[in-house]
Amino acid sequence: MQKTLIFKAIARLYGLLNKVGAGFSHLLLLVMRLNFGIQLFNIGHGKLNNHKDVAEFFASINIPFPDLNAWFVGGVEMIGGLCLALGLLTRPFGLMIAIAMSVAYLTAEKEALQITFDHQDKFFQADPFFYLLLGLVSFAFGAGKISIDFLVQKLLLKEETKKTD
Repeated sequence: MQKTLIFKAIARLYGLLNKVGAGFSHLLLLVMRLNFGIQLFNIGHGKLNNHKDVAEFFASINIPFPDLNAWFVGGVEMIGGLCLALGLLTRPFGLMIAIAMSVAYLTAEKEALQITFDHQDKFFQADPFFYLLLGLVSFAFGAGKISIDFLVQKLLLKEETKKTD
């Protein structure tokens, strides 16, 4: 009898923690999207404004079609950063940003990829790390409830319900 009461209390506490954590997740996603999305927007804007220098850098690290890729990456970062900050088309842009940051690791940050479990600092301190993380989190979890994606989904579900009635 005593064990049953203890297990019920633990189950209630765990349920409460799940509920609070789920609510907090939307706020955490918003803070991540706003912080890193705005930074990414600014980085992309800078790349587009300094296109020639970026294309030359891309050529120096043997990225194919450096001119085209400089435009593409700058655009993905600028538009994707803005969309992530707003929570608009979060999963597609999250995936594109994760891919762009993976390429950045493979080209500009090769040394950071040569890590061991004893020396992970270079990987985590490399410029693309937080943007890669943002892209992966955005792709995996979406924008959360504080986003344009959520509003659009609610409106579309509302319209679908009206059509089936």
